[in-house]
Amino acid sequence: MLKAPRTLTFKCAKCAKAVQVRLQKVSACSHIQPYFGVCACGEPKHHAIGQKDAVASYLAAPEGWTHHH
Repeated sequence: MLKAPRTLTFKCAKCAKAVQVRLQKVSACSHIQPYFGVCACGEPKHHAIGQKDAVASYLAAPEGWTHHH
């Protein structure tokens, strides 16, 4: 299985600058790998890779999201 990259770069939705997100430590599972970063303008950026339903859940409410099996 391929390992998720530790960082990804996206364009900020607010100012269009590059914003780097880092892989967040959640668990040793491969269901989801959440990412988080903050742009220089202060805009937070959330991203996730993994199972479609887990990713949708994370992106819908990233601040209070927890991962359960």
